[in-house]
Amino acid sequence: MHVIVIGAGIVGMTTAYHLNREGYDVTVVEAGGGAGEETSRANGAQLSYNFVAPLADPTVLPKLPSWLLNRDAPLHFRPRLDAAQWRWSLSFLSRCRGSIALQGTLDLLELGRFSREIMHEIMADIAGNCDFAPSGKLLIYENDDALAGAVRQMEFQKSHGSSYELLDRQGCVDREPFLSDRVDRIAGGIFMPDEDVADCFKVCRELRQRLEGCATFAFNTHIHRLTRSSEGIAGVETSAGPMKADAYVIANGLGAQALSLQAGFNPNIYALKGYSLTYDLTPDSIAPTASISDIATKVVYARLGNRLRVAGMVDIGDNDKQMRARRIHLLRRQAEAFLPRLAAAGAPIEWTGLRPARPGSTPVIGATPCKNLWINAGHGSLGFTLAAGSAALLCDRMAGRSSRIQQHKFAVG
Repeated sequence: MHVIVIGAGIVGMTTAYHLNREGYDVTVVEAGGGAGEETSRANGAQLSYNFVAPLADPTVLPKLPSWLLNRDAPLHFRPRLDAAQWRWSLSFLSRCRGSIALQGTLDLLELGRFSREIMHEIMADIAGNCDFAPSGKLLIYENDDALAGAVRQMEFQKSHGSSYELLDRQGCVDREPFLSDRVDRIAGGIFMPDEDVADCFKVCRELRQRLEGCATFAFNTHIHRLTRSSEGIAGVETSAGPMKADAYVIANGLGAQALSLQAGFNPNIYALKGYSLTYDLTPDSIAPTASISDIATKVVYARLGNRLRVAGMVDIGDNDKQMRARRIHLLRRQAEAFLPRLAAAGAPIEWTGLRPARPGSTPVIGATPCKNLWINAGHGSLGFTLAAGSAALLCDRMAGRSSRIQQHKFAVG
C-alpha cells in the first residue's frame, strides 16, 4: 500500500518512519528543502512527557489583561482582523474550565507516556548523534504559592503514573550548582526524572537518513490542493505535478489547516509563535547540565552536548516568521539574568517558529471524513514530545487494530 505523508517536520518524519516499519510504501512530500527545516529546527528541545497540561485552564482568565496590555508577558495576544484567530480564541476560552482542562491533562499524560516508550525505541534504532539524553527535568519556582500549586498538580499526576521529587532551595542547588548564583530567589523545585532532551532537527535528519532507500522524499514540493472523488482523495496537485497514492496523511503542521478545510473538516489549528536562542558553550560557561524550566518567566533551558537551547514566548496573532527584536531581546535578557555566567558562551543563534496549536492543546490523530485521508497534526508546543507516540497511534488506527489509547481520544471531532 502506497501512502503519501505530507510534511517532513518531526511529526511527519516519525509518521513516515512508523509507516515504513509497518511495510507501507511511503512518499514524503515537503515544501521546504529538507527534513525538520521549519518549526522542528530549533524548538525548546525538551521531551516533557509528564509536564503536558493544556494551555487553556481556569487560571488563564485573570491573566487576560496582562496578555493584552503587556508586550513583555510570556504569552502575548495581538488582536487581528482575522476570523480564524477569533474562532480559535473563543474556542480556547471555552476550554478554560476545570473539568475540560482536567480531561485534557489526563489525555496528554497518556499520550506522553506512550510517546516516551516509542521515542526510546526510535533512539535505540537510529543510533545517531541527536544529543539525546534521559537527564530528567528540574522546574524552578520563585515563590511558595506557585510551588504549592505545582505540588498539588504533581500529586494529581502522580496518581496517574507520573513521578516527581520535591526539592527545597538547597536541593535545587545540589542538583544544579549553577543555581547558587540565584539561590535567594528560589523557593524550591520539582525534579521529574522521566523527561529527556534531544535536538529535534538532528532527530529529523537521522530519521531521514534511516529511511534512505526505504522511502521516497519530494522536497521543495508544495501541495496546491487535494483532488477529491466519490471514493475519497484521488490525488494531490503539487508544484512538481500530480501525485497519487492509496492513502494520504496530513502531517504538515500549520499547513494542515488549509488542507483539512479542502477535505471538508476543520481541526482549528492556529499559529502560536515562539522564540529560541542556541548558545555554543565554552569551558568557562556556567550552564545547566540537564533540562530546566524557569516557571516565573516560562523560559526553558535544555543542554544539548556543548550547546544550550533557551526557548520561550507564546505570541498569538503574530503569524509570520519575522523575528521581532523586542521579543528575542527580552528572551536573551531573561536567559542572561537566569544564567549570569553564561556570557562566556558569546552571542547565541536566534530563531523563531510557528507552533501549530489547537485550542485545547490536544492534537488530532486518525481518520478524517475522507476515507483514505488521515491526519496527525495540531500538537502545538508539544510536537516534539508527542511525535513518536502520535505516529505509532496513527499507524495503529490506519491498520484498524486496537491501541492502548482509546479510539475516541484525539479523533477528528
